[in-house]
Amino acid sequence: RRCPQFCAAAPMGSPGLCRSAQKKEATRVPVCPAQRRADSGDSGLRSGVSGSGGCTEPRPARSSKLTATAGKIRRTGAASRGGAPQPGRLRAGRPRSVGWTRVDLRSCSGQWPPQGGLPIPDPCAAPRRAALSVPDPDPDTLTPAHRRGGALSACCGSNAHNMAESGAPSEEDYSFPSGGAESDGDGGLDFGDDLELNQFDGLPYSSRYYRLLKDRKSLAVWTARPEFMDSLAQHQLLIVCGTAGSGRSSQIPQWCAEFSLSLQYQHGMVVCTQVHRQQAVALSLRVADEMDVNIGHEVGYSVPLETCCSADTVLRYCTDDVLLRDMMSDPLLEHYGVIVIDQAHERTVSTDVLLGLLKDVLAQRPELRVVVLAAPRTADKLLAHYGTAPLIRLDSPGPAEVVYSNSSQTDYFYSALRLVLEIHHTKEGGDIVVFLASGQEIDCAHDILREEGAKLSPDLGELVPVPLCPAQGAGVPSVGEDLDRNVKAPGRRVFLTTSQGEDLFWAIDTVNFVIDAGMEKREVYNPRIRANSLLVRPISRSQAEIRKQIIGSTGKCFCLYPEEARLPEETPPHILESNITSTVLFLKRMEIAGLGHCEFLDRPDPEGLMQALEELDYLAALDDDGNLSEIGIIMSEFPLDPQMAKALLASCEFDCVSEVLTIAAMLTAPSCFLEPPRQAALGSRRAAQYCYTKFQHPEGDHFALVNIYNAYKQSQHSNPEQWCQDCFLSHAALQTADAIRSELTDILKRIELPISEPSFGTKGNAKNVKRALLSGFFMQIARDVDGSGNYFMLTHKHMAQVHPLSSYGSKAEKLGLPEWVLFHEYTLSENNCICTVSGISPEVFIQMAPQYFFYNLPPSESKELLQHIIDHMTSAERRSQKPEPIVLPSDPADCQEPANQPYERCVVQ
Repeated sequence: RRCPQFCAAAPMGSPGLCRSAQKKEATRVPVCPAQRRADSGDSGLRSGVSGSGGCTEPRPARSSKLTATAGKIRRTGAASRGGAPQPGRLRAGRPRSVGWTRVDLRSCSGQWPPQGGLPIPDPCAAPRRAALSVPDPDPDTLTPAHRRGGALSACCGSNAHNMAESGAPSEEDYSFPSGGAESDGDGGLDFGDDLELNQFDGLPYSSRYYRLLKDRKSLAVWTARPEFMDSLAQHQLLIVCGTAGSGRSSQIPQWCAEFSLSLQYQHGMVVCTQVHRQQAVALSLRVADEMDVNIGHEVGYSVPLETCCSADTVLRYCTDDVLLRDMMSDPLLEHYGVIVIDQAHERTVSTDVLLGLLKDVLAQRPELRVVVLAAPRTADKLLAHYGTAPLIRLDSPGPAEVVYSNSSQTDYFYSALRLVLEIHHTKEGGDIVVFLASGQEIDCAHDILREEGAKLSPDLGELVPVPLCPAQGAGVPSVGEDLDRNVKAPGRRVFLTTSQGEDLFWAIDTVNFVIDAGMEKREVYNPRIRANSLLVRPISRSQAEIRKQIIGSTGKCFCLYPEEARLPEETPPHILESNITSTVLFLKRMEIAGLGHCEFLDRPDPEGLMQALEELDYLAALDDDGNLSEIGIIMSEFPLDPQMAKALLASCEFDCVSEVLTIAAMLTAPSCFLEPPRQAALGSRRAAQYCYTKFQHPEGDHFALVNIYNAYKQSQHSNPEQWCQDCFLSHAALQTADAIRSELTDILKRIELPISEPSFGTKGNAKNVKRALLSGFFMQIARDVDGSGNYFMLTHKHMAQVHPLSSYGSKAEKLGLPEWVLFHEYTLSENNCICTVSGISPEVFIQMAPQYFFYNLPPSESKELLQHIIDHMTSAERRSQKPEPIVLPSDPADCQEPANQPYERCVVQ
């Protein structure tokens, strides 16, 4: 089974489909949607159902002026990621069909299209999947790898490779029962009456479908299927509570797709949101296999920078932020009939905003169905928010054997590692999951366990530490390998993860031990100082219960905290601890779209809300009435922080778009720097530091990122992966940055903003880049008060040092540090450091910063110094002005009042 973009390009003779599937495909002809509507007697079906994939018509051209661009965005509501076409808009490509029918080609009398004028495409001209005419292989010569097939290995990136390894549908899975499919003598197939057809694609079910169906019926969620289907038909909103291993994330979206199919998709398709992108991809692959359909066709996924959907997609998995971006083009989500919000207990900012906006959408769309999936402890909160809504509680497995510790939580890290080695020495079967506090602890534990595992006796078996960092997308292949329950990994695996990975183990049945450190490290935003603080704190009781239920009743859970420890009931919502400036910008955009307000489960902190509005006002994103200005509308088109979006817009005025695009992509993507392991030799650390110095730029770290990206693009002519490894850089992070840059470039072209030619390396270009960055990041300025690297931040009067990996940090002893710097990030932790630093001049800062922002700065010596510079510049400007001689005009017509002269340049501020 192939991804749609690989189907059309598949060469003849490729082993993507077995012979039986080829025969079935040869008789598969789509039915015209108009004919289907006529047959069903329903003329109100949409002509197009939107999704991230598929072909869409090009958007009309827009004016290049900012005001005209904002006006068109206001009227059309085009999403920054291309979005989906509006309801009723025709789509190119294959028709989105409810099913497929077999057409007797002999009735066409050699003509195409057949009599009656139905627009049925010629199957011989453009088949959906290549019909292979190869001899049947000898079953005795086929190896297990050949039988399993590898069509998914080339599907939608590297994620599908794991599905292929876990057992893709084989030729035996598509074998017909005796007498099930017979030849009619003319090359066509006639399906027997004893075959059950798939209701989504019209093909007979494979034997693999029935094997997976048997496993699906053993899940805890399956007993609630009748109650769920009845409630879904009678109520707009439905809440389902269950644990991660109950099967709620994979089965309930399938039932919703069956519900939409029963209505012939009158109200749209089904979408299911996930918090992490790798889980959305893994679930879509699993569900496509269970539904016996093609990934990318009937089931697809949309995650940031990657989409695998088509016009046939009826069930789409996506991240919650992707669905929010869809609301910019379709505020009422009219191309969806059922919306499933999964992992609502995670309480991310995007999930909370969705839950609040959907309450208003439900009032305007009575036909819409919303299903909220959450952990049991979140049920009461959701019921209080939505009022009277049916609640379905799934049966949870029996409690696991829990062993508590009496030791202090300060020593949880080494206690967890010692416990891992003790379990391994007992030779009890099963993998181990260890929940630690942060990604740094995961890296350190991985290095220690790998070193200790090499010293163990071979009789104990191999100990394989597997780091899983959902925020960084690490560890996805290791989880995906277990989608087939018959696959056994060599040795004992130790999964090292954090609180963000609690829902990643839904498909792993080999886990028998869980070690819970009971602590988590989380970034908490402080609006007063405009910075994040790293806090290590205990987990909530809801998180503790989720971790205990991963292994069911057969395993053991070791809690490295006392049983009587006082844990908070719930995890604090992210919206109370995050910078919500981007969220406020989005909600302002939704007000333009027609949604009046958003009812949050927990309202944001008033201080954080006021700080977000103040920052948008400084960035000129709001007008005098508090609504979005023209610049604010354009800023909302970019999937960037408002400050970076403003800097990107300013680069269009300063002719440095190419360089600022690269800087924005590199800062949005994960960090590309790879630090050697802590146990690495001193020579490796020095080699990494030497490689980083090759990319340093005298103007600062922002320009060093441009050097890294340009060198990476030049390395693609040879071997980019090897080049990244030699330079101690992350190839995956640079790939992500390249994809982000391409996406931002497409947005600029779509709204017709000018893109200048690259001129990196010139002195004028460096000044323009700094001006563009100061247009957005003028609130992040610091001054060296004593010449020794102690930087004073003007906004909140805190002191910090330059990060050791900075260009200035390595050459401070030789060349000294700049007095005034622009920094990108500041985190309040043990070592207060400002990251991504570039030197600036105070005169340029005064020119680019709004005047009222300068006057609102708290009093300090640095502010007085800036005021002195302003006074000096003002007096110098007055002295330079000379009185002009008065010349009487000879023509009385020239005595008219002179018109206002335009400025030499219009600066976006």
